[in-house]
Amino acid sequence: SYNEALRIKPDYAEALNNRGNALKELKRLNDALSSYNEAIRITPDYAEALNNRGVALKELELFDDALASYDQALRIKPDYPEALYNRGNAFHELKRFNDALSSYDEALRINPNYAEATFNKSVLLILTGNYLDGWMLYEARLELEKKETKEKYPRFSQLAWRGKENIQGKKILIYAEQGLGDSIQFVRYLEKIHLLGAEIILEVPETLVNLIDTIKTPVTVIQKGHKLPEFDAHCPLLSLPYVFKTTVDTIPSVVPYLYADRQRVSEWHSRLGVKTRKRIGLVWSGAAGHKNDHNRSIPLEIFEDLLKLPIEWHSLQKEYRTDDKVFLDSHPEVKQHQDELGDFTDTAALIECMDAVVSVDTSVAHLAGALGKTTLVLLPFMPDYRWMLDREDCPWYPTAKLIRQDDERDWKKVILELSTRL
Repeated sequence: SYNEALRIKPDYAEALNNRGNALKELKRLNDALSSYNEAIRITPDYAEALNNRGVALKELELFDDALASYDQALRIKPDYPEALYNRGNAFHELKRFNDALSSYDEALRINPNYAEATFNKSVLLILTGNYLDGWMLYEARLELEKKETKEKYPRFSQLAWRGKENIQGKKILIYAEQGLGDSIQFVRYLEKIHLLGAEIILEVPETLVNLIDTIKTPVTVIQKGHKLPEFDAHCPLLSLPYVFKTTVDTIPSVVPYLYADRQRVSEWHSRLGVKTRKRIGLVWSGAAGHKNDHNRSIPLEIFEDLLKLPIEWHSLQKEYRTDDKVFLDSHPEVKQHQDELGDFTDTAALIECMDAVVSVDTSVAHLAGALGKTTLVLLPFMPDYRWMLDREDCPWYPTAKLIRQDDERDWKKVILELSTRL
């Protein structure tokens, strides 16, 4: 449709900008960039196209060029909160956190109800260790993209509890809202709710039901989509750090808090046979559809030299990409178990048979940490907020060690350090 409009009116800058947006959604970033550039050539003071061009440049990891495009948009339109927000995101990726915070704050000065800016500011604060302010602002996620979050954040008539009201003797629904790893990470807070005297109902995806049932805290686990029992109050799972005013020093960090089924562990030991080398579980990629997959997953071939170490390697992944299958066919030293892995209880039992786990930032890294297993987590230059910055330890998982990309964003250097540690 945009192309047809441009055949009729080749200098139609708005159509070029909108076509760029469509191409960007299709991840055809260079084509999107061409459309934005053409729109700007026709209309040099087109602030919206300059802002959108900045977003495409950022996704191409051309951060300096993205910042220049945002600055140009802001010279034309100084009170442009979207450009300020996007500029903050680019600063964030460059670890220029003070500049990012200033950009978010300026966007919020112009539009105090800008939930995206509030949310990204919260992530920045948590990442940099300002937990009290960060978790408070993290509540802005409930306002984001309400059409999308309607399923994540259902509208209940019961009390929306955030720690202020007495819930002793009450039934409270805690519901999973984000990824599987998030659920594994934050169910640790159920014990704190139990100590308040509440009866806990926890709603989680099917694949987590049996795993969460191993937690020592009394809780009724309900599969997402099934009928809920009656309850008096509710709270989304990732609001619990805010509820309990968590700081870096007060994270509930006792592990394990989830457990592998002993019968399944015994079955896995029998299946694996006699151990003659250290057994290391390996996870190199997450779900391909994850919005940050390009940043957190590692091409399997980069591990090739590592596989030569005198270690018995075991893949903990259930899903493989086409290139992974080709690589694994020629590297039988990586033992595969995808056909035997049902839900997370199977993965937990296999992890218990390992001496350690090596994982990128996926749910398996959280599971290994929650089980108290020695875990080496491989992190990109800009990590997810939960891993914080610079430190090698993890306050959420005492048995985890973090190996990070430096500013060259080179996974090969990470693997070299991992090899030395192993």
